Amino acid sequence: MKVRLRAINRFFNLVLGALAMFAVALTSAFISMRLAIHGREVKVPNLIGHTLADAGDQARHLGLRLTLEDRFYSSNTARGLVLGQSPPPGTTVRHQYAVRVTESLGPQQVAVPNLMGESERTASINLHRLSLDLGTLAYMQAPGEPGIVLAQTPGPNASGIDRPRVSLLLSQPEETASAAAIVMPSLVGLPLMSAAARASAAGLRIASAEEVKPAAPATATPATAQPAAPTPAAPAAPVPGNSTATVVAQTPPAGYRVAKGDPVHLSITYQEQTKK
Repeated sequence: MKVRLRAINRFFNLVLGALAMFAVALTSAFISMRLAIHGREVKVPNLIGHTLADAGDQARHLGLRLTLEDRFYSSNTARGLVLGQSPPPGTTVRHQYAVRVTESLGPQQVAVPNLMGESERTASINLHRLSLDLGTLAYMQAPGEPGIVLAQTPGPNASGIDRPRVSLLLSQPEETASAAAIVMPSLVGLPLMSAAARASAAGLRIASAEEVKPAAPATATPATAQPAAPTPAAPAAPVPGNSTATVVAQTPPAGYRVAKGDPVHLSITYQEQTKK
């Protein structure tokens, strides 16, 4: 009987010892895993006001990557310094996380050139010479040679722009229409260039842009006077190259089903103070 009790006690001692060793191993593994995870976390430093080289050194020292996301003009931050960053300083991130920064170009000192009528290549070269970037390219159906600048944003000699980027509206020859059906987007209220960009993104082409002049105030007609002959509708004007034009009507209307490559006709008006 005593031998049996000793055997049972020894068995339970072995089981308890094994459970204790398992618990210790499990706890050690949990602690090691937390150290491995949190030990590779770092806090993002404050890079604003530092040069890009200095900001890059700080990021690499902490095991982070630095990415230049954009460049802006700034009257308060000198050229070549970090103007902004994301994530903000103090944010906890993983090792090798990419910190995006914005570089300051200092106060604006470059006037935007007049690129109207130039080819895309010539316009790109002229922008590069002035340390300006080529922005969004949009295309509009227009007569004449393809790839010619019809409009630009910002306009020539613009001041107070926030970034060194100029977007261009280029002429494009007629293309074969696609059979894919799409919904006509709304272009009313947009600047001409923005409307052309939206239409181009949808696979449509601007066939014409006709200027609509404000109607003259009505005057009373004497009873004996003959009614005036109806004035024939003005023909569609060629696509204007003025970025101040605003779309006031469109054909087909928004929401209609159209096919890629279909023509779009716009009615536009100019701001009174900018129209020559």
